[in-house]
Amino acid sequence: MSEQLPDDSNDALLTEHANSSGNGEGKVNDNGNNNSYSGQNIQILEGLEAVRVRPGMYIGATDQRGLHHLIQEVVDNSVDEVMAGYADTVKVVIHADESVTIEDNGRGIPVDEHHQRPGMSTLEVVMTVLHAGGKFGGGGYQISSGLHGVGVSVVNALSEWCQVDVKHDGYIYRQRYEKGVPVTPLEKVGRTDGTGTITTFMADLSVMETRDYSFDTLAQRFREMAYLNRGLTIVLVDERTDREATFYFEGGLASFVRYLNKNRNTLSRPVSVLRDIDNVKVEVALQYNDSWTPTEYSFANGINTVDGGMHITGFRSALTRTLNDYARKANLLKEKDGNLTGDDVRQGLTAVISVKIPNPQFEAQTKSKLNNAEVRPAVEMVTAEALNQYLETTPSEAKSIIDKCLMSARAREAARAARDLIQRKNALDNTLPGKLADCSERRADRCELYLVEGDSAGGSAKQGRDRHFQAILPLRGKILNVERVGLDTVLKSEEIKNIITAIGVGIDEHFNMARLRYGRIVIMCDADVDGAHIRTLLLTFFYRHMQQLISDGHLFIAQPPLFLVKMGKQVHYVYTEEERDQLINDYKASHNGKEPEVGRFKGLGEMNPETLWDTTMDPGKRTILRVNIDEAVEADKVFSMLMGSEVMPRKRFIESHAKSANLDV
Repeated sequence: MSEQLPDDSNDALLTEHANSSGNGEGKVNDNGNNNSYSGQNIQILEGLEAVRVRPGMYIGATDQRGLHHLIQEVVDNSVDEVMAGYADTVKVVIHADESVTIEDNGRGIPVDEHHQRPGMSTLEVVMTVLHAGGKFGGGGYQISSGLHGVGVSVVNALSEWCQVDVKHDGYIYRQRYEKGVPVTPLEKVGRTDGTGTITTFMADLSVMETRDYSFDTLAQRFREMAYLNRGLTIVLVDERTDREATFYFEGGLASFVRYLNKNRNTLSRPVSVLRDIDNVKVEVALQYNDSWTPTEYSFANGINTVDGGMHITGFRSALTRTLNDYARKANLLKEKDGNLTGDDVRQGLTAVISVKIPNPQFEAQTKSKLNNAEVRPAVEMVTAEALNQYLETTPSEAKSIIDKCLMSARAREAARAARDLIQRKNALDNTLPGKLADCSERRADRCELYLVEGDSAGGSAKQGRDRHFQAILPLRGKILNVERVGLDTVLKSEEIKNIITAIGVGIDEHFNMARLRYGRIVIMCDADVDGAHIRTLLLTFFYRHMQQLISDGHLFIAQPPLFLVKMGKQVHYVYTEEERDQLINDYKASHNGKEPEVGRFKGLGEMNPETLWDTTMDPGKRTILRVNIDEAVEADKVFSMLMGSEVMPRKRFIESHAKSANLDV
C-alpha cells in the first residue's frame, strides 16, 4: 500500500529552479522565435519506435505498475477469447529468470497471410503493427476489453525479447522478436492436438525500471477477473518463490461480494442477477453489512471503471427508488418522513456491477468511466426487478436493510448539523487549530503538514522543522477508529476535526481538492506497536473519508530511525535491524571484535530537534513512503478485517503473521 521514496526526495514540490537560457546556441528574433527551428527538428518515429521512446503513453508508467500492465495486456487478450466462448483457461508463469509466459486455450492468433500486408503473417502484423487487432468490427470479437489494437504490440516493443507460439490447425507455429523487431520468420515447429496462444517475453530494462513482479498484486487482479467471468480458470505460478494460486468461481459476482464481506457482519444474503437486455449483458450482486462505508466496484467488459459511468448511475437510481418504494409499501417509512437519499441506502452496502457490451465508449484512454447511454436503463431495469423480488420474498431481511438505511438517514442529519457547526465556527473566527504550527509558505504544492504522535514529539518537530514549508500538527493519543462508527460520531472527535480543518479539503461528498493547503501530508509516529496502531487509525480515516488525497499522491509515512550506532567518532542512524547487524559485524571485523555502541530509539519524543530534522524531516536525507491504493479491493478487505467489529478474522490474521511482526516489547 505504500512505495518508498529515495533519500534524495527533495523534488520540485519543495524547490524552485530558475529558468536557464541554455548554452546560447540558436539566435532568437524580436518575436522570441528560434530561427534554427526547421524541418530537421521534426522526427518521424516508425513502427513501434514511438512506444519505446514514450512508453508512458501506452502503459502509464515504467515502474512496477507498468511492468504488471505488460502482463495484463496479454492476459486481457486471452480473457477476450473466454468472453467470446472459445477458451476457459489462462496460465501465467513468472520464471526464475524474470521472463513471463502467458498461455491460453483459445483459438490462437491467426497465422495465415494478412490481406492488407501481402507476404506478412497475421501473427506478425498483430505483434508489430499498432492498431492491428480483431476488435474493430471485423467479426473477431463481439465483446472485448481492448479497443485500440495496441496491447500485445506494445508488450512486444517493450520486451528485450518476445516469443509467440500459436497452436493452430494441428501445428505449433513460432516467431521470435527482439525489441519489437522479428528476428526469425514464422516457423512450423511441431504438431499439437489443441489450440491456443503462448506468449513469453522478457521486459526490457533499457526502457522499464524493474522486473520485480509482485505475486500478490497480480493474484488480486486475476481473482477479480475470475469473479467477472464465470467458468474461467486462471492459474498464476511464480517459479522464483515456488508460489502458485488458481482462481475459479462458479458463483460469479455473488462470490465476489461474499469475498468483500468476508470480515464483516452481514445483514442479508447476497442478491445477484445475470441477464441480457438489448445486447447488454448485465450482472449485479449486492449485500448489506453493519459497516458505515459503501463498497462499490463497477466493470465494463472486465475493465474496472474506477470513475463509474452509466452503469453505476443506473444501479444507484434503481437501488434508491426500489428501497423507498418498498419502505413506503411496508409502512417502514411513514407518510410524514422524507425519502431515503442515495447516501442513506448505500451506507454498509457492498455491490459489484458488471456490464459487457459490443462497443463500449469510455471517457478517456484510461477507460475509467463508461459513457454508453444504453447501459443505464438496462442496469436500472435488471437491478430494480431483482431487488424488488428479493425484498418481497424475504421480509425479515428487507426490514433489517430498511432499518439500516433509516439509521443512516438519522446519522446523516446529525453529521450535517455537526458539519454546519464546524463551518459556521470556521467562518466566524477564520482560525486554524490552536495546536497547529503553520508554515509561512502559502502555495500548497510547496508545503508539508506533519501529523505527529504526541505533544513531546510535536514540540521537537516544531523546533527542528523548516518553518518556511513545514507545518506541524501534534495529535493527542489514538484517534477514533472510523471503521466502526458513523459520520456523525466521526465529526464529534476533536482530533479528527483538527485534521480536517488543517488540511482544508473537507471530507466525503464535501471533499474539494482545490482547497488543499499542503501538497504533502506526512504521518510521523513512533517506531513501536502504539505508533503502528496510530498510523493504522490515521490511514483508515484517510482511506474512508479523504481517499482522493491518497490516489492523487498527497499522503506519506515518515520513517524515523530505529537505532543509533556509534562507531568511534562516527554516528550512524539505522532504519532496519539488518542494517544494524551489518554495521556491528563490519565494525567488529575491523576492530578486533570490539562492539560499537548501539542505542534504540523508543520514540520520537526522545530525539532532540536537530536529530529529528537530520533523520526524519530533512528532504535531502529522509526516507518517506508514499501511500497508494492501487489494489483497492485488497485494501478495503484489509481495513475491514483489521479495524472492523469482527474479531475472528483479525485473530486469524494476527496468528498467521505473528512470526513476521516487528514488535517492540
